[in-house]
Amino acid sequence: MSAFTIATAVQLLERHHLLREIVHTGGWTLDASDVPGADDPITAVTYDTRTVAPGTMLFIKGRFRPEFLDGIDERGLAVYVAETDHSDRTAAPGLIVDDVHKAMSLLSAEFYGRPQDELTVIGITGTKGKTTTAYLTHAILDAYSDHHAALFSSEQTCLDGRTRTDSKLTTPESLDAFRMMRQAADNGMRYLVMEVSSQAYKVHRVHGLTFDIGAFLNISPDHISDIEHPTFEDYFHCKRQLIANSRTLVLDADCDHHRLLMQTAAAHDVPVAQFAFRESGDEGSPSSDLFVAACPDPHNRMGFLLTVDGADLGPFELSMPGTFNIANAAAAVAMAVKAGVPASDPAIHAIERVSVPGRMERITAGDNLVVYVDFAHNYLSCKALVDEALRAYGDRDPRITLVAGSTGGKAIDRREGIVKGADGRAEAFYFTLDDPNFEDPATIAEQMRSYVTDPHAETHVIVPREDAIAAALEDARRHADRFNVVLLAGKGHERRNIINGKPVPYDGDGPIARRVLGL
Repeated sequence: MSAFTIATAVQLLERHHLLREIVHTGGWTLDASDVPGADDPITAVTYDTRTVAPGTMLFIKGRFRPEFLDGIDERGLAVYVAETDHSDRTAAPGLIVDDVHKAMSLLSAEFYGRPQDELTVIGITGTKGKTTTAYLTHAILDAYSDHHAALFSSEQTCLDGRTRTDSKLTTPESLDAFRMMRQAADNGMRYLVMEVSSQAYKVHRVHGLTFDIGAFLNISPDHISDIEHPTFEDYFHCKRQLIANSRTLVLDADCDHHRLLMQTAAAHDVPVAQFAFRESGDEGSPSSDLFVAACPDPHNRMGFLLTVDGADLGPFELSMPGTFNIANAAAAVAMAVKAGVPASDPAIHAIERVSVPGRMERITAGDNLVVYVDFAHNYLSCKALVDEALRAYGDRDPRITLVAGSTGGKAIDRREGIVKGADGRAEAFYFTLDDPNFEDPATIAEQMRSYVTDPHAETHVIVPREDAIAAALEDARRHADRFNVVLLAGKGHERRNIINGKPVPYDGDGPIARRVLGL
């Protein structure tokens, strides 16, 4: 691998029409040969001034304060990449670009030797189900490759096929992503499965990255706010960028806006494989490059049957309930088959052993109370959660209670969406705290209560989340003449709440529910 230098960085930025000029002690130029040290190897890349060491390329982005550069020359800064000239703070040359986020993605990939070319990279997007589908897909590929599959998810990261660590972002910053890809490739990984958020395209975290397989699971309004996406159109547009940047698309045949998604794939000459959950195996299948169908197993209420292009793969049963998880499993199988796993390979059955932290965790208390702990935090996921409660227990006329809050300062549309997903079907709502940040959680909860249109539903606002869970469970116990399903939505397995900009420890919905129930 040839050395990565200022000169090679300039060539790459010019090729992608990002370079405006080079600032250095001799003035402004477009010619890297004018810059002293332009052919010296860059030894590190970073966006954190605190980690600068001799030979480092620094990316200046986000909420950067110029004083962060004070004293940086003494630490050996080789070059900075920015949208603004900082020659008043450092003698290091600067590559001034139109978009530092795009530049960082391209240059980081090059610095780390384009590790994506050594992996089969699978990207998964959608409003709900990204994490579960990533886990299911990773399980198949990991089993098929004897633990040579890496994972980037909003919950965990795995770079060696065995060790998992907690993640910080759904999709990592580009520099971190390519660094981790290099580690994965050096660890002998053959596959990488990663979640791709709308923000990843909005702020160019995956700029220049082409996925071998891209999956589009579903779409509904989410992340609409002043600091995320101003409109649903913008959100959907960002999501669709995955299609243009994939070699093959795996798409839900029943996805909203299916026609536009197919048109987008056709416009970019991307072949399409499809998947779907169908109530019966004899329903029609659309013509496509590949079609994976899942339908209920008539002999097992919790199981399902899978077919790939009409070929029967037999019965399956997931450890996570829900028809939406069965659809996620069909998507995972479609991706695995497109990645080269034979549909008949035993590795496909690895999906049956998958559990995802905080997703569809079921707690049973006696004969008439079931509690679900789930990360459902928008319309689509909350609707699916209630759908599953009715699918599993509808024959027992369940009394459904929803405990939920919503985040402060972003994704404002979720507040109405969460309620809409349960309105008319839940008989009781407990609105509470869930990462309010700098907003008043009581105000958020009251706003959510205002969206309940069912005149027969009970609504309560109890801000401390522990108290809201306890009250909901005690209320369920008072209705012991009915079968009760209590849905604890939004936190999943999270053990903190963001309040006034800081993480505040929280016991977790599951542990609190078990304590209240004496389990």
